[in-house]
Amino acid sequence: MLPALTTYLALGAAAGLMAGLLGVGGGLIIVPVLAHLFLAQGVEPQVVMHLALGTSLATIIFTSISSVRAHHRRGAVRWPIFWRIVPGILVGAQLGAWLAHLMPGADLRIVFGLFELAVAVQMWFGAAPELGSEPPGGWAMGVGGVVIGTVSAIVGIGGGTLTVPFLVWGNQTMREAVATSAAVGLPIALSGAAGYLWIGLGSAGLPDAAVGYIHLPALLGICLASVLSAPLGAHLAHRLPAAKLKRGFALFLALLGARMLLA
Repeated sequence: MLPALTTYLALGAAAGLMAGLLGVGGGLIIVPVLAHLFLAQGVEPQVVMHLALGTSLATIIFTSISSVRAHHRRGAVRWPIFWRIVPGILVGAQLGAWLAHLMPGADLRIVFGLFELAVAVQMWFGAAPELGSEPPGGWAMGVGGVVIGTVSAIVGIGGGTLTVPFLVWGNQTMREAVATSAAVGLPIALSGAAGYLWIGLGSAGLPDAAVGYIHLPALLGICLASVLSAPLGAHLAHRLPAAKLKRGFALFLALLGARMLLA
């Protein structure tokens, strides 16, 4: 138990550091590493990905709270936009958890691996979204929220890689889009994690330490370390070459994505 907890703490420290340093959600690191750790611990292969995804979303609940508070103090969160997109987000995250439950673990690995490779390519080339001419209407916010929530829950992330481009397209500045995206990550994580917990109850092959598709020791270790390491990452972000770091991290994500596809 102790070696496993130490590993979860190290994973949380790495995820928090990268989140603070590059503004990249920890789910892109947490999901593939947890999947590997759970397999090594003897968890049944058919539930490994579901357990990693649900646990990842549960950790984002806690890490996003401090991020939202920091952005709110700076007045960057567009709360009217947030409240318009949240209903679709809540529905989409529940839908994503349900769809993931229906998918075999092998298919989830492929979906996650492809998504992670796509994020790696975007980070390597540094393509910035184009600023739109006006905020999207109610229907666009609803559809956008459902899509973002669904995809985010299926791949176990807070949705920043999807929400930021959508909000910039909706005529929000990058600063506002990043801050509002951080706020949107909280309902994604809450709704998605609740879905994984509820749907996973009673599923065969889950370890004793799991409640539904959420692994409690991993949740505890990752949250404790990530909350402590994220401020260090933010501090280092002002002292290290961001462009080179992003390219290095893009290569790391590409390796993780390739491993998921080839496993």
